[in-house]
Amino acid sequence: VQLQASGGGLVQAGGSLRLSCVASGNIRPINPMGWYRQFPGKQRELVARAATGGSKDYAASAKGRFTISRGSAGNAVYLQMNSLTPEDTAVYYCNAFIFSADRPEGAEYWGQGTQVTVSS
Repeated sequence: VQLQASGGGLVQAGGSLRLSCVASGNIRPINPMGWYRQFPGKQRELVARAATGGSKDYAASAKGRFTISRGSAGNAVYLQMNSLTPEDTAVYYCNAFIFSADRPEGAEYWGQGTQVTVSS
């Protein structure tokens, strides 16, 4: 099982970025999938997560600016980030709880992290 994240980069304040994460492997529909971020010297914190049933959770800092969505096949998650500020600069990690042939009881997986840098 792998989580492949992409879409980070450098953007000016007020700009937008779209993060993508796709899970691969012998897996069943994944629930939930989400995004966390980590500031230097800090623990990872939830940005947003989404279940296949449609429920979504957002951190207070993300509400109104970020939108999380799931792919129709259930193995992808996207994060549309608008109105970015320098305070959003962090490494963003995809996260998912996945049931697979190798781990039928389920396990938590993390993507490799993608850097988002917002310049002022």
